[in-house]
Amino acid sequence: MGVLAGKVCLVTGAGRGIGRSIAIAFAQEGARVAVTARSTAELEEVVGAIRSAGGQALAIVADLADGAAPTRIVEQVRAAWGPIQVLVNNAGIGSSANPKPVVSFDDDFWNLSLQINLTAPYLLTKAVLPEMLQARSGRIITVASINGKIGSLHGAAYAASKHGVLGLMRTLAMETAREGITVNSICPGPVHTAMNDKRLAYDSTRLGKSFDDLAAGLTPIGRRLEPDEIAPLAVYLASDASAAMTGQSINLDGGIVMTG
Repeated sequence: MGVLAGKVCLVTGAGRGIGRSIAIAFAQEGARVAVTARSTAELEEVVGAIRSAGGQALAIVADLADGAAPTRIVEQVRAAWGPIQVLVNNAGIGSSANPKPVVSFDDDFWNLSLQINLTAPYLLTKAVLPEMLQARSGRIITVASINGKIGSLHGAAYAASKHGVLGLMRTLAMETAREGITVNSICPGPVHTAMNDKRLAYDSTRLGKSFDDLAAGLTPIGRRLEPDEIAPLAVYLASDASAAMTGQSINLDGGIVMTG
């Protein structure tokens, strides 16, 4: 029996990349996994992979740029399976979508980035908290970034939103530490995803370096991480074994940031 057997979990941004890997890993550990993203096709693929392996999965198509979406998502999971016991705030928009220096930064993109990367996790967390508090049990995991601890050249909105979500989650950890709820964040470095590919392409052009050379030099270990290398930490943070860990922001970055 898996370490998440029977747990009701919600993973946002689960159509691809890190979210997809976490959702599949949770299902392999026995969880019932609700996945949400904007793309129906991507969600259907994830749900199909989980079900074909004998797991339980639920797809919810939603756009977290819509402020009403978090409440609707949580209500759909509750109607299907009951209260959410593990929330993974993974959905995000990166600097690669519109990189610019602050002096010419796009204000609409700033607002969109904060909505998806900071406000949506706040609203989702707020929606699942009452039942977690009642049960005196719950796990809230946010996939942040090392850019929640260091800056991001031409990525002010991304860095600001990730710094912000770490502050939100640390505060929540303080508020729930005695309530059986743990609140932690994973801070990946560069991960081999479509979003990071776009950022690398931008930096490759900006710096006049080849894509492959740039990718190899991003981390001390000489490569980007793979999404499947993030999932085991999420499984641990979702499990009963992590009951004594809360308020932490854990770097998983190939050695880029070697301090807290």
